[in-house]
Amino acid sequence: MLNTKYLGKLRQNLHAYASQRMEVINKSNEALHHAKRAIFALHRDNVVEAKEKLEQAEGILSGLHKTYQKDNKMMHEGAFLAALEEYVEAKLFFDFVTSGKIGEIKIFAVDGEVYLAGLCDVPGELYRFAIKAATEHDIKTVKKCNGMAQEIIGELIEFNLTSYLRTKFDQAKQSAHRLEQVVYEVSLRE
Repeated sequence: MLNTKYLGKLRQNLHAYASQRMEVINKSNEALHHAKRAIFALHRDNVVEAKEKLEQAEGILSGLHKTYQKDNKMMHEGAFLAALEEYVEAKLFFDFVTSGKIGEIKIFAVDGEVYLAGLCDVPGELYRFAIKAATEHDIKTVKKCNGMAQEIIGELIEFNLTSYLRTKFDQAKQSAHRLEQVVYEVSLRE
């Protein structure tokens, strides 16, 4: 005879997990969207909107972290990690634009690999920011972006990055190289 009571319990657990997973995915997608909008706002020199979007992403991610911090499956859900990585990128870029510094994220715990992946994306944003500054003849900002990109690469090179992080690091190096070219071209016009 089949133990239908046990199967019912398994079905109930599976449905509960699926429901929670969909909640994490939906909220993570919303947080990712806010983080992307924060970056976009920074490229339009709208620091107020960027801060607002970052705070919205933080609120969502903090809520998910508090709710599921003991659930390893949920905290390693792909959508959650992608949103967290995008948030790290946005927060670090925001910190650079507003203070010229990049540091630790203290609002909630961020896994080291997620932090590094987000940090690897920052040179790409610095490159785009420097291009805009170069078109406005703001050489100081171009050089500041280049300095930060070179500093990031200098630190990341000390890690023995493999797999996904190695790919991200290679992209960061390409962005930093393109940024060096912008600095060179701008210096020719000075």
